Amino acid sequence: MADDPLVVGIETSCDETGVGIVQGNTLLADAIASSVEEHARFGGVVPEVASRAHLEAMVPMIERASAEADVALDDVDAIAVTAGPGLAGALLVGVAAAKALALSLGKPLYGVNHLSAHVAVDQLEHGPLPERCVALLVSGGHSSLLLVDDVTAAVEPLGATIDDAAGEAFDKVARLLGLPFPGGPHIDNAAREGGHITLDFPRGLTSNRDLERHRFDFSFSGLKTAVARWVEAREQRGEPVPVADVAASFQEAVCDVLTRKAVDACRATGAGHLVIGGGVAANSRLRVLAEERAARHQIKVRVPRPALCTDNGAMVAALGSELVRRGREPSAWDLPADSSMPVTTVVA
Repeated sequence: MADDPLVVGIETSCDETGVGIVQGNTLLADAIASSVEEHARFGGVVPEVASRAHLEAMVPMIERASAEADVALDDVDAIAVTAGPGLAGALLVGVAAAKALALSLGKPLYGVNHLSAHVAVDQLEHGPLPERCVALLVSGGHSSLLLVDDVTAAVEPLGATIDDAAGEAFDKVARLLGLPFPGGPHIDNAAREGGHITLDFPRGLTSNRDLERHRFDFSFSGLKTAVARWVEAREQRGEPVPVADVAASFQEAVCDVLTRKAVDACRATGAGHLVIGGGVAANSRLRVLAEERAARHQIKVRVPRPALCTDNGAMVAALGSELVRRGREPSAWDLPADSSMPVTTVVA
């Protein structure tokens, strides 16, 4: 196999239909169709709506990626697809499409882990990953700290959310403040446009007692409830809610916990690099705070550009290309869609 395998990646774990084409660590195409507007009126992702949107968008996205990359599908070396974790119905659409494409082309099929793909995509931005790094993955469904020695084989979970994920908390607080879905970008914008960190919201699982059992775990449910109670109290008194200040204070609490624990994980494991991925990695305050705190301990931070942080086919193709390059065995044709795939499973 060539040193720079040409791989198509298909991503359908949630509400984005992504098809990416990667050659080695070079991104050739990244076609994405989002159904977020269809979910906005419900205030969150509706699995059945997402699955139908994937069905409608799959073939057009494959054709768009092929045209954008100026690559004939017959020439690719492999097909990679997110096999989990994610929404069961959405994953099924992607896995079925990838099987059909791989079988029709006579190419090997790699069913990969969504979280590992979020780590691998950084290679498209900053080159090969170091031999040891800590990955902080934060999105609407995940808040995880991982120790990564080899993104194709050895991913060790250090900690994860025990209730609401960070992105989920952003969405819920945005709804409380009357901001649109998805909440992350709107809270970030509100905080930057005149917001002041004036409210001391709680930092979950950061007390000495909590750190004994949950040193690298996250909890944002209590924070969300604290914001809800503060907003409710203002409204009951007939006082206006300072949306920008609440957004900035809430965002600071989330980013404080995420970066504090991530840097602590790097120091505890001896990792000199911190990779941040997932949709919340696009948050401007998270990026600044991570850089500041990591620099104090000579830890290098790697964060892909925002377009590669959210779910996309490029990240799946990036991991698939690395798997092919290293000679990993492809998946079997009876590859299932596993909505609860453990992070330790890189390729199914």
